[in-house]
Amino acid sequence: MASPAGAEPSARPRRAPFDGWRPRSLRARQLLAASLGLVAFLALAGYALDRAFIATAEDNLRQRLKAYALKYTDEIDFTRGGALIPPFDTPDPRFEMPDSGLYAEVILPNDRWGSNSTLGPVLPASPMLGPLEEAFDGPVTFRRADGSESQVYRYGVGFVWAERGPDAEFPYSIYILEDAQALNAQMRVFRGALWVYLGSAGFILLLLQMAVLRWSLRPLRRVITELTRVQGGQIDRMSERHPRELEPLTDSINAFIESERENLERQRNTLADLAHSLKTPLAVLRTQLDSGSGEASLREELDNQLKRMNGLVSYQLARAASSGHKLFSAPVPIEPHAEEIVGGLEKVYAGKRVLCEFEIDPQARFYGETGDLQELMGNLLENAFKWARSRVLLTVRPLPAAPQRRAGLYLSVEDDGPGITEENIPVVLQRGVRGDERVHGHGIGLSIVQDLIRDYRGELQVGRSEELGGAQFVVTLPQGL
Repeated sequence: MASPAGAEPSARPRRAPFDGWRPRSLRARQLLAASLGLVAFLALAGYALDRAFIATAEDNLRQRLKAYALKYTDEIDFTRGGALIPPFDTPDPRFEMPDSGLYAEVILPNDRWGSNSTLGPVLPASPMLGPLEEAFDGPVTFRRADGSESQVYRYGVGFVWAERGPDAEFPYSIYILEDAQALNAQMRVFRGALWVYLGSAGFILLLLQMAVLRWSLRPLRRVITELTRVQGGQIDRMSERHPRELEPLTDSINAFIESERENLERQRNTLADLAHSLKTPLAVLRTQLDSGSGEASLREELDNQLKRMNGLVSYQLARAASSGHKLFSAPVPIEPHAEEIVGGLEKVYAGKRVLCEFEIDPQARFYGETGDLQELMGNLLENAFKWARSRVLLTVRPLPAAPQRRAGLYLSVEDDGPGITEENIPVVLQRGVRGDERVHGHGIGLSIVQDLIRDYRGELQVGRSEELGGAQFVVTLPQGL
C-alpha cells in the first residue's frame, strides 16, 4: 500500500558494520585479534626474510660470477693481430661441458668467443661494455640445446687491450652466465623451510597466546563465580583479592550491595518506627472510645491525635525520602543551591540581619541526590542562622582523590554565636534535643544531617570557629568510586 503524499517512510534501524559476526565472548575477541595480528606479523616477517635471502643470494651469485670473469681475464690473451687466444685452464669444469648451465663469453669489436659450454644453447646477445664498466642482470631468457626455454643471470665487465701501444688498443668485454635454476632451487628450499618454521612458530605462539589469555581472564571468571555466589546467598560480598584493573568494578559492586542492603534495612526501620509511633495515638483513641466520653471531648481528642499522626507520617516519609542516595550520581554544583538556601533564610531571619559569606571552590561538586545536598546544607545553615549574631561563613572545597576516582568534599558552616561547649556536643547531636529549649525547633535537624552524612560514609565534626568564634560544623565526604 502506497504511503500518503508527503509522508516520510518509516526509518529502519541501522546496524553497525560486522554486527552479524562480532563475537560476544571476550576470550573469542582477544583470540581473534591476537590470531590476526600473529598471522599479519608472520606474513610480513616471512616476506622480509624472503626478500633478504633473495638479495643476499643474488649478491653472492654476482660476486661468484665476477670472480669467474676476473679469472678469465688472467687466462686469456691476444695475438699481435688482435685475435683471442683461448684460456688453457678454466676456473670451473662446467665451462668445458656443453650446455652445462655455466657459460663464458668474450665480446670483441668484430668477433665473439664462447666457452665449450656455450655450444648448443642460444644465449642472449650481450652488448660491449666500456672500460671497467660492470653489468649484472637477470634472470634473462635463453633457449637451451634441447629447444626448451630457461633463464640465466649474467655478469659482465669491460676491459681494453693496449699492450701494443695506444694506437693499437681495442675494447673487449667478458660475460659469465649461469642458469637460474640453481638459484631458484635454493630459493625453493629456503622458502619451504622458512614457512615450515614460521608456521610451527605461529602454531606454538597461538597455543601460548591461548594459555596466556586463559590465565589473564581467570580473574574475570573468579568475579563471575563470586557474583553467582552472592546471588545465591552463599557469601555476603565480593572479596578484595582482585587485580588492580578490576578493583573499581568489585568495589562498585560491593558498594552497590551494601547500599541496597542499607536501603532495605532503612525501609524496614522506617516502617517499624512509623508503626511504633502510631501505636500511642491509636491506643489513646481506643481508650477514648471505650471510656464513653462525650461527643465534644471525643471530637477534640480525635482532632489532636489525627494532627499528631499526620505529623508523624510526614516526618517519617521525609526521613525516608532524605535517607540513602544514588550510588552513581551526576555531580551537583554547590554555589547555586547555597545561594537559594541562604536567600530563603535571609527572609526568615530578616530581623537579625545576618550576613552569610561564601568561600566556595568553583571545582567543588556534590556526588549524590540534589535533595540530599539541599537537606544537608539547609539544616546546617538554618542552625547557623538561628544562633548567629550577625555573620555566617560557608566554606566548600574539593578533597584530592586517587586517579580515576571522584573527589571528596569538605563543607564547613561557621557562625559568630555563643558556640557549643565540648561537653554539650554529644547532647546536641541527639535526636529531639535542642541546644536551648527557648529556641523554636524540633531538635531533629542535626540528626537528619548525621543520617545523611552516614549514608554517604562521611564524617561530621563539631567545634568552635577560629575565625568567627561561634560554632563550626565540618562535613567531610570521602572520595567516591
